[in-house]
Amino acid sequence: MATEETGHVTGTPDKDYNIIWFVEACLSDALRLETYIADAERANDTELAEFFKRAQGASRKGAEEGKALLEQRLNG
Repeated sequence: MATEETGHVTGTPDKDYNIIWFVEACLSDALRLETYIADAERANDTELAEFFKRAQGASRKGAEEGKALLEQRLNG
């Protein structure tokens, strides 16, 4: 685990970079889960499709919360 701020390397403070990374990961997961949902639906596995849909909703929510927090911090 890094003990020093590394923002001088990226040009973005670690705490801001971490939020950006989190949002991207959530959005990427939401996209990936779309494939998993389709696979489950093709296999007529309603339980699994619903599970993936809930996970996708959580990923979307995480992305929205992260975007709002990032906007607040960058504008504040």
